[in-house]
Amino acid sequence: MEYTHYSQVFRTQVAKYGDRVAMRFKDNGVWKEISWRQFGEQVQAVAKALIEYGIGEQETVGIFSANRPEWSMADIGSLMIRAVPVPIYATDTARQAEYIINHAEIKVIFAGSQEQYDKLLKILPANKFLQKIVVFDDKADLGGRENAVFFKDFLDMGRKSAGEAEIEERLARVSRNDLLTLSYTSGTTGEPKGAMITHANVISQAAAHDVQLIDPNDQDVSLCFLPLSHIFERTWTYYVYYKGMVNNYLADPAQIIDFIQEVKPTIMCAVPRFYEKIYAAVFDRLESASPTKKKLFNWSVSVGRERNTRVKDELPISPMLALKYKVADTLVLKKLRGLTGGRIKFFPCAGAPLSDVIEEFFYSIGIFVCYGYGLTETTATVTCHLPRKFKFGAVGHPLPGVEVKISPDNDEVLVRGANVMKGYYKRPDATAEVFTEDGFFRTGDAGLIEDNGELRITDRIKDLMKTSGGKYIPPQLIETSVGADYFIEQIAIIGDRRKYVTALIVPSFPALEEYARLHNIKYSNMEELVKNPEIIELYRKRIEDSGQELAGYQKIKKFTLMAKEFSVESGEVTPTMKLKRKVIVENYKNLIDSMYEE
Repeated sequence: MEYTHYSQVFRTQVAKYGDRVAMRFKDNGVWKEISWRQFGEQVQAVAKALIEYGIGEQETVGIFSANRPEWSMADIGSLMIRAVPVPIYATDTARQAEYIINHAEIKVIFAGSQEQYDKLLKILPANKFLQKIVVFDDKADLGGRENAVFFKDFLDMGRKSAGEAEIEERLARVSRNDLLTLSYTSGTTGEPKGAMITHANVISQAAAHDVQLIDPNDQDVSLCFLPLSHIFERTWTYYVYYKGMVNNYLADPAQIIDFIQEVKPTIMCAVPRFYEKIYAAVFDRLESASPTKKKLFNWSVSVGRERNTRVKDELPISPMLALKYKVADTLVLKKLRGLTGGRIKFFPCAGAPLSDVIEEFFYSIGIFVCYGYGLTETTATVTCHLPRKFKFGAVGHPLPGVEVKISPDNDEVLVRGANVMKGYYKRPDATAEVFTEDGFFRTGDAGLIEDNGELRITDRIKDLMKTSGGKYIPPQLIETSVGADYFIEQIAIIGDRRKYVTALIVPSFPALEEYARLHNIKYSNMEELVKNPEIIELYRKRIEDSGQELAGYQKIKKFTLMAKEFSVESGEVTPTMKLKRKVIVENYKNLIDSMYEE
């Protein structure tokens, strides 16, 4: 069937799968299931209730919540009446939420829990747009407010409504160019902009992923781990239901290690930080392993690398290598794959730079990280690896129907295709700035095309630094190279208009504490530990080792170990953990200045 609108995709799947499980979630420690039929019934109730609340066609509806099944019900229920769901990160502050509510003119908003509801209460009295709050968590205290209602009561209102005819009338008017969502960029600088994503954008992505990926089908199990407010997980979730997979919802990303063991997903989206943490944990344990275990580990990974690289490059595998791999897999590699549940077919990965060392490590143990590249404005994926003959560190081939070229002026990656947004909501000026005369979207990233046709991102154009000596510094390259170390949790490179490169480094606190224990280093708190000369020397050596491939002017000359992480709450990182370098430089100005004092 040729789909015009995502509502058609959803209705088709509800009719096809009926009592099969569509989604799973954990409630008070117990896994619960929702069938396609139940999913469809609740989406219909949401749609009718929104009509009762006066939501018109192509009007906005807010979703301010962590991941949970109700998130998708509210999302797709809005689409069923041709409304435009607008997500807000669950971790956003009241001020950040208010900006989006005002800019998108949101009248009705879904709130996840007490935390989001309380933030909305700070906005509600003086807000000229917001009229109704629907709260998913029925344990929240609504304070008796007339303009707040629990989701379960909202559904009951929808069930009693006679809005079926109105829904059908609206759906008879659907267009591929209908707005599906306004997806506000989390933005490392300035206020967020609302990317206008259409149904055509999302449907084109589904068709393209069918061609590019390794047989995703209705037997697959996905774990909804990244925030649904982010375009990567949101578009993937639409695809999960388009394919009839079972979707498992995780509200708290901090629980990912436990959930992944219980769900045992076959496919799951993740950002590079997920792989970095697993890589760090593996090598952290290896530090204290016996020489025999270290030798076995290194041999097994080496064999895995040799064998799986030959598979990737479609080269023959000798009987001896096949035998060695079988031994290595039995003794070590299978156990390492078990860290991600043991059933992974592939991991879609995007969102930030991923060290090719880490990518190759996962491939060596038998896990294919389908590394790709995309932006909010391109409805997530622009490129991703094909299963064979890809290069580690590259971000893959363009999806079918997507054009990618490199600007001859500044090496900027330019994109054109059915996946590219309509423009920025209420921002014709900003829209004009990011499109070329021939319709290519300016990504703001610098890159090159490899000899095998894959795209490689070299840096963020606007993020490039220039030292006082005139040398250009690519901070992401340095952060990826040095930040792959399992003793490092976060790293911010400094150097713009400075004499040399410095860094603010947040240690991996569990790894650091274990090191201190093993080496009998005494400390009373983290502030004291990060100032310990032995610890500083440990990091100096590790930074020196991991930066060997960097040019002399790119190497970190001085660094400061931080006693606390950069956080969303402090405005230092986005909800997807991208550094807000300008904020970090402002917040730690005195500390940074001290690294340049001679």
